[in-house]
Amino acid sequence: MTERLADISARIDGIRQLGAVVNAMKGIAAARAHVARAQVGAVDSYAATIAAAMAQVLPNDTAPDNDNGKTGLLLFGAEQGFAGAFSERVLDSIGDTSPAQLFLVGTRGLSVAASRGITPHWTAPLPSHTPGIPKLADKITTAIYHAVAEKRIESLDVVFTSWASGRPGLLRQRLFPIDLTDIPAITGERPLLQLPEETLIAALGQEYFNAQVCKAALHAFAAENEARMEAMTAAGSQIARELETFEATLRRVRQEAITAEIIELGTGTASAR
Repeated sequence: MTERLADISARIDGIRQLGAVVNAMKGIAAARAHVARAQVGAVDSYAATIAAAMAQVLPNDTAPDNDNGKTGLLLFGAEQGFAGAFSERVLDSIGDTSPAQLFLVGTRGLSVAASRGITPHWTAPLPSHTPGIPKLADKITTAIYHAVAEKRIESLDVVFTSWASGRPGLLRQRLFPIDLTDIPAITGERPLLQLPEETLIAALGQEYFNAQVCKAALHAFAAENEARMEAMTAAGSQIARELETFEATLRRVRQEAITAEIIELGTGTASAR
């Protein structure tokens, strides 16, 4: 009986330690998601500033480019585990896209892709903290431009997860070529330019593209941590139920041990008499 009590007590201690780890992971994920959501607004403001500058430079009769050609896909999967089916949902959305046109961000997402026999053309890990996302955006931009120069792709869509109203949702948006219909129209005289018009438009287009990549990465970063929070909340509830069950078992075994000792003492006293 004593050995059984010790085993149950050890199991309870182990469950409590696991619960502490789960709570810590949930807290870290919550903090990271909060920071990422706050920074999305800053990136939106930056992109709007670049779009306004482009609107002042672009000719008024610029027509949108609807030529799709070979469309590449930039996918944002999960970087770490304990995020449920985060990466699986992203990969389920790609259909029959050629792996040569896939650009995948996220170590965990790459593992899931490998298990499905998918080898993307280019991969990169998602930073563990948001200050590393601008550097990631630069790497993505460079890889995309190389793919365009090699004629692997002629356009690019991004697929990422956004978290809204407590539920994940997949979004697919066109990144390249830039949809000029999204650029607001500016009335009035055009500003005096000190650079060739094509050079200025190309530079602004690169900045705008980079900002949109940063925005998608921040949304994916926040959504992954939101998914991890949800998974840790479910794990915490399961741990609480198991802890309650083992504590009830411990009380019952203790009561059985006490009852057995009382019976043993009573039997010994009767025998002595």
